[in-house]
Amino acid sequence: QVQLVESGGGLVQAGGSLTLSCAASGRIVTIHSMAWYRQAPGKQRELVASITGGGSTNYVDSVKGRCTISKDNAKKTASLQMNSLKPEDTAVYYCQANIQTIASIANYWGQGTQVTVSS
Repeated sequence: QVQLVESGGGLVQAGGSLTLSCAASGRIVTIHSMAWYRQAPGKQRELVASITGGGSTNYVDSVKGRCTISKDNAKKTASLQMNSLKPEDTAVYYCQANIQTIASIANYWGQGTQVTVSS
C-alpha cells in the first residue's frame, strides 16, 4: 500500500504565501515524479507543477514565477511553495506521484488540502 498525505493548506490573504507538503509512505521502490494539481469549484482538475526524479520542473503558466516545487528523495516528500497568492488560486490542492512498488508502477493521489485566498 502507498499513501500520499498533504498538509499546509489554509486561509490566506491575497499577496500572502503558503507552503504545501506531501509525504509518501508505503512499500515504495522508487518515486519517478511528483506533482501538484488543483481543482476549483466547478472547474476541472489542473496540473499546477511537477518535478521529475531528476529534478526537472514544469509549471502551469498562471503560477510561473510565484510557485516553486521541490522534493526530497530521501524523505519521500514534495513541497509547493506558493507566493503572491491570488483569489483565483483558491482550490483543493492534490499531491500526485508516479511510484514504483515491487508489484507495479502507478499514479497515486493524496486526499487533497484546501487553499483559500481572500481578497
